[in-house]
Amino acid sequence: MKYILVTGGVISGIGKGIIASSIGTILKSCGLRVTAIKIDPYINIDAGTFSPYEHGEVFVLNDGGEVDLDLGNYERFLDINLYKDNNITTGKIYQHVINKERHGDYLGKTVQVVPHITDAVQEWVMNQAKVPVDDDKKEPQICVIELGGTIGDIEGMPFVEAFRQFQFKAKRENFCNIHVSLVPQPNATGEQKTKPTQNSVRALRGLGLSPDLIVCRSAKPIEMAVKEKISMFCHVEPEQVIFVHDVSSTYRVPILLEEQGIIKYFKQRLNLPIDDQPSDLLMKWKKMACRYERLLKVCSIALVGKYTKLSDCYASVFKALEHSALAINYKLDLMYIDSTELERSTEAENSVKYHQAWHKLCKADGILVPGGFGIRGTEGKLQAISWARTKKKPFLGVCLGMQLAVVEFARNCLNWEDANSTEFDPDTKNPVVIDMPEHNPGDMGGTMRLGKRRTVFKTENSVLRKLYGDEMFVEERHRHRYEVNPELTHCFEEKGLKFVGHDTEGNRMEIIELENHPYFVGVQFHPEFSSRPMKPSPPYLGLLLAATGTLNAYLQRGCKLSP
Repeated sequence: MKYILVTGGVISGIGKGIIASSIGTILKSCGLRVTAIKIDPYINIDAGTFSPYEHGEVFVLNDGGEVDLDLGNYERFLDINLYKDNNITTGKIYQHVINKERHGDYLGKTVQVVPHITDAVQEWVMNQAKVPVDDDKKEPQICVIELGGTIGDIEGMPFVEAFRQFQFKAKRENFCNIHVSLVPQPNATGEQKTKPTQNSVRALRGLGLSPDLIVCRSAKPIEMAVKEKISMFCHVEPEQVIFVHDVSSTYRVPILLEEQGIIKYFKQRLNLPIDDQPSDLLMKWKKMACRYERLLKVCSIALVGKYTKLSDCYASVFKALEHSALAINYKLDLMYIDSTELERSTEAENSVKYHQAWHKLCKADGILVPGGFGIRGTEGKLQAISWARTKKKPFLGVCLGMQLAVVEFARNCLNWEDANSTEFDPDTKNPVVIDMPEHNPGDMGGTMRLGKRRTVFKTENSVLRKLYGDEMFVEERHRHRYEVNPELTHCFEEKGLKFVGHDTEGNRMEIIELENHPYFVGVQFHPEFSSRPMKPSPPYLGLLLAATGTLNAYLQRGCKLSP
């Protein structure tokens, strides 16, 4: 097993996840089996109870793990399926060690950060690196490990110490450290500054790790003189300094790295049994990146949500839309609309914001209402759903978006004026969305209906069934605590809102479709989590096709994309 540790310096959010994913993609393109581990130094057991404004979206895995969004990057880039233990947190490690101590595994010894915590980290990494993540179920050959945060953070120290020890346990030819740093360019001088990188590398060396590659992030391409300066002051060869400037799309990053000789370096440094040239996989990435940059036709989608100030809050939704737009040769114009700004209360408080939000919604080619929790902004989402239904705008509702589509239909088509979800109004007389008792036990963390579950189509006359290739069932990832009330579904079906998919027992409603509408679809699951650059998610693809007026032609061609 070969281990590649990716650390970061100067600032967090520098792009370690994309760099780690891109390195994995390059090595996979050389015919190697690659897995990935993300280490988050926070004390939370997992990401499940975070607000999206903390660390971005919560990504859900097949096994129900609620993890950091970087695992979504790994899955999309490498086309693999990871597990919850591929996300290590300080909370998980300490819980594991404390449980062992309570069990008596340490035979009365004093339990300390060194060696017990550091040993637990190393043991966890070695065990998880062997777990197959590809469809062929073979053991991986390369494990890319991303250490979250920045070098010098107090909470990351035990992990840095663990890998200082681990480099000797794994041996030099099996362990490589890549340090991602920032090269800022102040507007006042326009000069690219190397001092932050020098200090960051010095701090890393002081903790016992020496970088084999220094990846320098910058806004603009870095000059050769800067590369030579970093090489000299950071005690590495010039070819060990890699530049990654801001690019038009993340698809371009693996190509940037490959062009700077990273395959040849890894082959020598880790004694890898590979050719110097990548295979067809990286050529596909090159073609995809070139296609992305040449797109001319634009499709605009309005994303109506409550976490719109930070794009990472809907990272997988954005990627799923982007994959679908690219598949049909359109450039995506995603307009984020804060749902509270569509509400009447905003019109009274700030009429400019209100009218700007409605202007965006009205000019969009399609409307998407993603998942979420809590009552804030729900009335605005209901307004957007009503607009999509009455004006026959293509609409996709995901998780809460589907539940609110049911609430909106009940209020405006069934005339149940107080229809609501018990999440927002526990005493409503028409509870069209109810909680699932077995998934609401009191504790918030890890108790929802999570992970990959089967959805069975109950009719052949379904747009989504056709988009999924006319399959009898699909398996998608879930994350919810509330569901559509199954006792009331017949009322909706009589008025044209069809529940075309349900769980294997037939009790939980999974998919809705509205009759006599170009595309009005709601799904209880989160199809964005399984979307891949070369395999777009069918519900999102359907939205883009409907928004561009090409859905019927696509269905008539037997769900084949035009060349």
